[in-house]
Amino acid sequence: MDAEVSAGISEDAKGLEPRLDSYVTLHRRARPTQLALIEHNTGAHVTWAEFDRAVDAFAAKLLSLGLRRGDVVATTLPFTKEHVYLQYACFRVGVIIAPLDLRLRAAEILTAFGKIHPRAYFFLGNTPKVDFRPIIREVMAGAPDVEHWVQFQQEMDGVLPGAVHVKTFAADLKVRYLLSKLTGSVRRASRAVDKRDPALIIFTTGSTGAPKAALLCHENILLQNAAVARSFGVTSKDRMLVNLPPSHVGGQTEQLMTIIYGGGVTVLLHVFDAAESLAAVAAHKVTLLGQIPALFAMQWRLPNYADYDLSSLRFAIYGGQGVDRPFLERLVAMAHLPGTGLGLTETAGFCTYTPVGWGLEEIASGVGYAAPTCPMTVREPMREDGFAGPEKAPGETGELCFSGPQIFLGYLNDEEATRKTISRDGFLYTGDLGWVDDTGVHFAGRSKFVIKPRGYQVFPGEVETFIAHAFPEDVALVGVIGVPHAIWSEGIVAFVELRPGATLDRAALDARLKDIAAYKRPAHVVFVGEGELPLNRVAKLDYLSLRARAKEEVDALQQGGGWDAN
Repeated sequence: MDAEVSAGISEDAKGLEPRLDSYVTLHRRARPTQLALIEHNTGAHVTWAEFDRAVDAFAAKLLSLGLRRGDVVATTLPFTKEHVYLQYACFRVGVIIAPLDLRLRAAEILTAFGKIHPRAYFFLGNTPKVDFRPIIREVMAGAPDVEHWVQFQQEMDGVLPGAVHVKTFAADLKVRYLLSKLTGSVRRASRAVDKRDPALIIFTTGSTGAPKAALLCHENILLQNAAVARSFGVTSKDRMLVNLPPSHVGGQTEQLMTIIYGGGVTVLLHVFDAAESLAAVAAHKVTLLGQIPALFAMQWRLPNYADYDLSSLRFAIYGGQGVDRPFLERLVAMAHLPGTGLGLTETAGFCTYTPVGWGLEEIASGVGYAAPTCPMTVREPMREDGFAGPEKAPGETGELCFSGPQIFLGYLNDEEATRKTISRDGFLYTGDLGWVDDTGVHFAGRSKFVIKPRGYQVFPGEVETFIAHAFPEDVALVGVIGVPHAIWSEGIVAFVELRPGATLDRAALDARLKDIAAYKRPAHVVFVGEGELPLNRVAKLDYLSLRARAKEEVDALQQGGGWDAN
């Protein structure tokens, strides 16, 4: 990392405010009438003074309901301005907020409730697109310990028994706000909140196992905000589009909380939509756009993509998976400067950063450098006694580990999973494999999915990247899975998603695969059409589903006398 950027991050870390909401107050004091939020869907514009006042009012209301420091509030809401007010109100008085994915079914919500034990739940009711009430009825029946149910919808009719309409909930906000100013209730509650107090629960996406409730404190998130702002040059002059889900660090800590920390303008889009995202950029002169590659690709495929005025964009951040040079060329054409890094729920978002101004080949080859506030080492697996394994030499592949105060507090009510993730000496084992050299951190894949054919170790990401880069015009996405093999221990199955009009076949692929070691070559290849590979809730490749599909492929091969059926 550039020495000046590194020193700036360290200096910023020393002067952090104690809480996430402190920055709303800080910007309100400095420029009360300047714009803080734009809600694209409604056209609402909110100043810093209005934002801070709304946070105080919501905080007073939470206290009036008996909610206190350490209590949990769950939500199933899009990114509305009221959702943002509620979140920052929770931060102000020490209540922990847990935004859940809008696509969860009743059983999944109840499973989440069993881990986080919320006292209040804010949820969607009947909306123009989906009626969530049948799901919530089932949740209410299975969650008798939830004390407060608040239903968001336009019409007043149809509120579920036992719940209150959000307008009813908000009817006395002004009175609660005034009373809190007279009594000092919110101010007293906020003074008791420490930077290491839990603030946010984000459930892991479950691409490699059951979702876990990651607990993030104020300092975790603010350190990430400071590092992102310094590394990517975020300032109060920027406007960031927030179009990723509230249930993911991408939407929460990387987008929303970073731009609020930096004092820029937040442009809220309730839910992701490719066309509406571009319309929001054009309408509100957005300067910063952060998405996963799949979402950029969806936008570029719009037939009227060229009609959108994206000239305000100065920087585009991608994350979640590696990309090839053609992708980066499209990104530069869209936003001038590209950037990326490794982002994890357990590090409250980004933990490595590519330098601004790097060339396309440099960006495509890795995920940048770690910040001084969240140092990275490459290590052997965690020892049986719970301490971190020995550090690897530069250039050697091993487990990517991070340490320092940006590391999350642990998985809520899951000590076993926490112990497997954070070593006794404070190293976060990410589950990612990679190596480090003078050009930064390089990603090799997930440790759970390392394939071991014939006694060798094969990192899926290496094979996936080779195939994708070998045929950039034909291949949209690659997923590589190891499946038990009676002779080789494991065999490799590759799923190759083809672009429309692609002509790639097995013969051409096999010819190119001769350029890598024989033990890394797939024993079986499945070509699929565009959009057919399974993705998880944040549009990353779902390796659990892919593993099941690979098993089905191998079962069919064995029944026909193939694979290892000899």
